[in-house]
Amino acid sequence: MTLKDLPQEERPRERMRDLGAERLSNTELLAIILRTGHRAETAMHLAERILHEAGGLRFLPDYTLEELQQIKGVGLAKAVQIKAALEVGRRLAASARPGTPAFSSPREVAAYLKEELRYYKKEYFKIILLNTKNQLISLEDVSVGSLNSSIVHPREIFNPCVKKSAAAVILVHNHPSGDPSPSREDLEVTKRLVEAGKIIGIKVLDHMIIGESSYFSFKEKDLLVD
Repeated sequence: MTLKDLPQEERPRERMRDLGAERLSNTELLAIILRTGHRAETAMHLAERILHEAGGLRFLPDYTLEELQQIKGVGLAKAVQIKAALEVGRRLAASARPGTPAFSSPREVAAYLKEELRYYKKEYFKIILLNTKNQLISLEDVSVGSLNSSIVHPREIFNPCVKKSAAAVILVHNHPSGDPSPSREDLEVTKRLVEAGKIIGIKVLDHMIIGESSYFSFKEKDLLVD
């Protein structure tokens, strides 16, 4: 069965045309991506079942192609369509940054990176290189850790800073648990990197930890050694 089998007023494509994408439910949007259903169920029913089995849209990005194909009615083609749509959304969220950003607060840093980092299953440690006006020079990947730890060394942090003549750096990593509270390791790593920055002459402005719906800023909590 296809979406054309539904009454006109219930077809998600027509509803998007008439009402706009923002008015559609997650199920309707996913049904448009799927295009067709499976045997005796419409694309809407299949989309609803996929979201139910995943536990909601929030957890769908965690599924691999192989795991998606284990859902009844989802073959390789549909699994690829779903993963492609999710990846486009992730890249859009990460790239929607007009002009050259300048950071004046931890909230701005969190807004800049939260959509990219909040759903990762591993810890990703990144650095934001800034010029003397706190404008972005580049965003660098430093390390990808295990589920609950990242290993970073001052050399990995400050080599890119020196090469690109950065005046300051902001440390950023995510907590896959969703809780941005710093661990003992986070505190120790931050102290070591702040001290190394002083020796090199590159100021560590902040260390941000991104959780699922919140962030932790060492600067806001006065945990950076001045």
